[in-house]
Amino acid sequence: MSTALPAVTAVLALGLSIALFDQWRRRRGSFQLAWAIGMGFFGIGSACEAIAASGAWSDLLYRAWYLSGAVLTPAWLGLGTALLLAKTRFGYAYAVCFLLAGVFTILTQAKYAYPESGSAGFLYLISGIALAVAIFTATYFGVQGWPRIAAFGVVLGTVLGLGLVASATLLPGSFVDTATGEPTAALFPGYLRLLTPFMNVTGAFSLLFGAIFSAYVFMPKRRVLDYSLDTNQPFDHFLFNLAIGVVAIAVNLVASLPRAFRAWRAGTLNSRVPATVLIAIGAFVAAAGDTLNRVGITSPFAIAKLIAAVLLVWGFLVSVDAFRDIRIPFTSIRLGEEREERGSAG
Repeated sequence: MSTALPAVTAVLALGLSIALFDQWRRRRGSFQLAWAIGMGFFGIGSACEAIAASGAWSDLLYRAWYLSGAVLTPAWLGLGTALLLAKTRFGYAYAVCFLLAGVFTILTQAKYAYPESGSAGFLYLISGIALAVAIFTATYFGVQGWPRIAAFGVVLGTVLGLGLVASATLLPGSFVDTATGEPTAALFPGYLRLLTPFMNVTGAFSLLFGAIFSAYVFMPKRRVLDYSLDTNQPFDHFLFNLAIGVVAIAVNLVASLPRAFRAWRAGTLNSRVPATVLIAIGAFVAAAGDTLNRVGITSPFAIAKLIAAVLLVWGFLVSVDAFRDIRIPFTSIRLGEEREERGSAG
């Protein structure tokens, strides 16, 4: 495995993490803190790969790499997107993220039959359903704290992952794929490996749905299909509107693209639109590299993570929410004027 690619990736990710933490320190946006933590984990995972490539894998490096990169990075980045959209009805979509995470986890267990997985898949499924119901209910009743439930789920998964990684007995074998030299997760017991899809699916779908939702909410819109999520209507009507809302958002989004393009050309498009799209693409490139690595296709692993880091840095810097101004962290030295959001919700 090359040292250069993971080293550059680590520098980009950790540098962005520090800059995001500095923005949170001054502005106290919870989404900035979640994104800073997510990028920090991304950087730690890449740094472990770089250190191992320059020397050799150790038990500690291997555990740190798996926890930070394979388990926690997408979950915290996805939580940041949820916190950014805390005052919207994105809670319905985030509830679906936890539900899908539980389903994907038990399907993964059924497909791969990891050793020592036991009843872990079923427990993750129940947890996903419980969190999904809690977030859906809080969103329906207008409880502004639904992101706290989301954060509770991610924090609980983080604590669980830390405990499981620290206490797991590794299976016999090599830390890396002997053919390519890339790290492999095959030495961890199944109950721990199943935590990866549970956390990754939650984060990845949050980033995907968040990008679509942000684009829809904050771009100039043309409403071809109408729907209502007013909770004062009968509940069966609400469920029907919620179902057709998925189709309506997709149709309206496509119909609104010409207006969004004109707004982008004029410099009035809300920064959340390109920012969340770039962040979602970056996270999915990283997740794709990890997924291919887990199924034995390891050659794109390092380059996929570098591309992901570049896209994430680009996306966060585009976002006025994340960076009201660009400055050297923990100093008053600005690298440009303070920015104002020129676009508003469509």
